[in-house]
Amino acid sequence: MTMGAATVYLVGAGPGDPALITVRGRELVASAEVLVYDRLAAPELVALAPPTCERIYVGKQPGRHTLSQAEINALLVDRARAGHTVVRLKGGDPFVFGRGGEEAEALRAAGVPFEVVPGVTSAVAVPAYAGIPVTHRGYASSFAAITGQEGDARGGQALDFGRLASAADTLVFLMGVERLPEIVAALRAGGRSPHTPVAVIAQGTLPEQRTVTGTLADIAERARAAGIQPPAITVVGEVVALRERLRWFDRRPLFGRRVLVTRTREQASSLAALLRAAGARPVELPTIAVVPPESYDDLDAALRELPARAGRQPCWVLFTSVNGVTAVRERLAALGRDARLFAGATVGAIGPATAAALEALGLRADFAPATYTSEAILTELRGRDLAGAWVLLPRADIAPPALAEDLTALGAEVRNAVAYRTVSPPDLPERARQLLAAGAVDTACFTSSSTVRNLVEALGGDPTPLTPLTVACIGPTTAATAAALGVRVDVVAREHTVAGLVAALVEYAAGAEATVSSEARLPGIAPAPGECENGGG
Repeated sequence: MTMGAATVYLVGAGPGDPALITVRGRELVASAEVLVYDRLAAPELVALAPPTCERIYVGKQPGRHTLSQAEINALLVDRARAGHTVVRLKGGDPFVFGRGGEEAEALRAAGVPFEVVPGVTSAVAVPAYAGIPVTHRGYASSFAAITGQEGDARGGQALDFGRLASAADTLVFLMGVERLPEIVAALRAGGRSPHTPVAVIAQGTLPEQRTVTGTLADIAERARAAGIQPPAITVVGEVVALRERLRWFDRRPLFGRRVLVTRTREQASSLAALLRAAGARPVELPTIAVVPPESYDDLDAALRELPARAGRQPCWVLFTSVNGVTAVRERLAALGRDARLFAGATVGAIGPATAAALEALGLRADFAPATYTSEAILTELRGRDLAGAWVLLPRADIAPPALAEDLTALGAEVRNAVAYRTVSPPDLPERARQLLAAGAVDTACFTSSSTVRNLVEALGGDPTPLTPLTVACIGPTTAATAAALGVRVDVVAREHTVAGLVAALVEYAAGAEATVSSEARLPGIAPAPGECENGGG
């Protein structure tokens, strides 16, 4: 081995769905110093690499290669010899038509150490996502994975279709959808029955997955009529007949929807995960960013004051968002204090996410209303004696004053301390226009008034680009803000959480009118006093 050369890891990224990468593969990408990745590597996996990682795209498309294979081999050797840990991220499995064997040979010849991390191959995963098992008792006891390319793409080797036609019960052709008429004709010439079921699956394991079924007699025409484009695989065999009974992926309630996620980058993951689980593709466009206040003086003074206040009068600390909990946790650390500061105070959390954030801080909420609007909160608080109580509200700089004013009306002494600010990301106008102009989304989710307000402002105050979209809001206050800005609202969640928002979208997609807010369509809607489980808005 070359002295000083770092290791090159040939990592399989899986078939497309970023969740299907192996644990080992994810760990290596997250620690890579150089990431060399293909066209089929999911952007979510590329984003796992550290900020300091050198990312090098070497994707290949039919007739258009960023780098030749020889240049890729040389790149891997060069970076490893420079002492950098290199992750070569390849779609599917590196050794299943991924040219990983060639790269491993080049590394061995150069004396560079390497490790192969197998990936989930699309030859098995894509049919599974289409509801087609490649083997099944009574249908198929063998399968073969076959490249759909010939000639130079295979080093001059030719496929022996006469042998392949009967080589296995199930034949899975990777790539080569452009050659489908030739493949079909060759299989029939090789003795495969024209009545053999066939499926062509494009964009496998992704929300854009499309499946066309037929037989060897008509699949080429069916795929052409459906406009199937690469990347796609073809499955030939009796197991294809099981699809209608076993299909699951494309039956998920939000399958195929492309949903705009407008939460902060830090908080988008929970909503994105729920959308993916329901079959949608989340498209993240943070319309707000959480930044520190211009000064922590007010919040720090309130936190220092809390123990003394708790010694002589009833004290409350009411958290209305996860961001408020995060800001207070950071200030406690800066002040050299911890959760013991809240001894003697009643701690309230608006919404389950806020309550969970408090538990991570070591605090269990004493007060957690069942409904997450200011109106519901006040209804529950009226049953408690707040006269003379001191109430700390760590909130955003743009938080509406209604909650503080209503608490004051109940006799409380309210300390409304700015714990964080929400701002519009500087790149929002350009990214928003690009996404909407390209038709990259068909649905938009808004989790606070500021998310919708900032997006409309980024569009120059014109909500027209949002008109084609299905618009879903986390609650009535957000919906009222959207309506006031001229945005038609289609869905309002009954439960004002991200889980409730996704559930409302699912019901709407199924045609359930219970989630459709007719009031939210009216420009004169009377807003509720305010959602508090709002992701920082």
